[in-house]
Amino acid sequence: MEILRVENLTKVYGKGENEVRALDGVSFSVEKGEFVAIIGPSGSGKSTLLHILGAVDEPSSGKVFMDGKDVFKQNEEQLAIFRRRQVGLVYQFYNLIPVLDVVENITLPVQLDGRKVNRERLREMVALLGLHGREKHLPNQLSGGQQQRVSIGRALMNSPSVVLADEPTGNLDSKNSQEIMELLKKSNKKYNQTLIMITHDENIALQADRIIAIEDGHITRDEVNR
Repeated sequence: MEILRVENLTKVYGKGENEVRALDGVSFSVEKGEFVAIIGPSGSGKSTLLHILGAVDEPSSGKVFMDGKDVFKQNEEQLAIFRRRQVGLVYQFYNLIPVLDVVENITLPVQLDGRKVNRERLREMVALLGLHGREKHLPNQLSGGQQQRVSIGRALMNSPSVVLADEPTGNLDSKNSQEIMELLKKSNKKYNQTLIMITHDENIALQADRIIAIEDGHITRDEVNR
């Protein structure tokens, strides 16, 4: 079942001689539960694409459909709800709130949404993340790998339609990188969680179901990995 469809997506920065086409007519679709790796050199348009998929940025033209809904036909309030409920974002540098503990950081999207925290879901998340016993720790009391686990928990807590990960292992050593990858793959399989990940690491990309390569704002390759 299709969860995401992108149609002729274009993003232009600047005008005239200073015009830069970060994305130029990008189209693809993603099935529910699919793990897609997006690769490409710096400046290829990967992060721009991810930010548009998460409605953090808007396209100059083209459409994004999530669960059959035209994302950018929504008003600002609807987009804010979409960002909280439909997408889970995982960044390279964690972006945790330093004064909030592990549980407070994980449940932040639920709290911002004015909803009650599902305690069973939270316990399941803490167990999956391997953070039992660290629930009350602040970010500065955690290792880099543990902080990234918290950011993944925050992304998964609302059971979003799609998890978008921007170089989630880029700030970690090889051991922690592989542990984070195993965690993401586990959530992908256990919850049938759709995962779209940007990575520069070819070994990580090869763990995905599918690889999309982008260069100069265009898709140059889109192939099933296995």
